[in-house]
Amino acid sequence: MTEFNPRDLADLVLRPIVTEKATLLMEQNKYVFDVAVKATKPEIKAAIENLFDVKVVKVNTIRPPRKKRRVGRFIGYKPQYKRAIVTLGEGDSITLFPEV
Repeated sequence: MTEFNPRDLADLVLRPIVTEKATLLMEQNKYVFDVAVKATKPEIKAAIENLFDVKVVKVNTIRPPRKKRRVGRFIGYKPQYKRAIVTLGEGDSITLFPEV
């Protein structure tokens, strides 16, 4: 397996996603994160394991198509993004809300 630089890995995971669907996935020990578009599955796995000190079993990624947006007669696009659904090992968990 390739060794990854821990400093580079921290930049790959942008933010956790807290939506109704993502919260329901947490019950199955799955967590959703916004990640850099260039990030690969092994890099995402290494980053989550390094940042949160957990064992990652599986990583699924989503890169939906860009949506068109219009302002008057000008057509543009919303920015491209990538999300990762990370499945953790049995007994591991990530605390997204420390005070709650």
